[in-house]
Amino acid sequence: MPETPRILYFDDIDSTNAEARRLAEAGETGPLWITALRQHAGRGRRGRAWETGEGNLAATHLFTTALHPAEAAQVSFVAALAVADLIDAFSRDRASLKWPNDPLIAGRKAAGILVESGALGDGRIWLAVGCGVNLARTPAESERPTAALADHMDGPPPPPREAVLRLAAAMESWRGIWEASGFAPIAEAWTRRAHGLGGPCVAHLSNETVSGVAEGLDTDGALRLRLENGAVRRITAGDVFF
Repeated sequence: MPETPRILYFDDIDSTNAEARRLAEAGETGPLWITALRQHAGRGRRGRAWETGEGNLAATHLFTTALHPAEAAQVSFVAALAVADLIDAFSRDRASLKWPNDPLIAGRKAAGILVESGALGDGRIWLAVGCGVNLARTPAESERPTAALADHMDGPPPPPREAVLRLAAAMESWRGIWEASGFAPIAEAWTRRAHGLGGPCVAHLSNETVSGVAEGLDTDGALRLRLENGAVRRITAGDVFF
């Protein structure tokens, strides 16, 4: 198994992704993990606040890559697989994945992933892959039904500092596959866990809403949506509902 990168532990921080950005802009190239028991300014996708309740996991993986930004964005699928492996290590119910990178337990969102990046002077980019996992409790407020790992276990959930070790090991394994073999094996593994494929899907995009049947991933990770008129629409960003 690949060696786990070093881990920086904090009791309290504004955001593990914000700390990853500060480190990257100061010259840190990783790979490393940043984790905190509490975040007081956690963020999710589209600028949403992300609540890190007591006993939950907040962690960000910082590393660099020479991949083009469009290819580097595939890391969100890699991270989703790693979080799913973490959930499966403890949960009675197998994790599923909702496009593009929402890990679910029993159809409810159990984790969130936020990827941020920036350019380096040598042509590479740094990637900060933030993972928030509901280990012990669900958020006090949420737009969608949520789940906590604790509700799907026979015993207590793992403490965050144990969970981050398992997550880091899973991430190293999946990232190694991605870097060695490209996106195809990641897409195949993601599809085996996919939630909602083959069924009706509504996608809320930046300036329109489209509906159809979710057929699966395209070669770059876009969602293939078969519209009522038979045309295929590639969804590359937006909120999807099954």
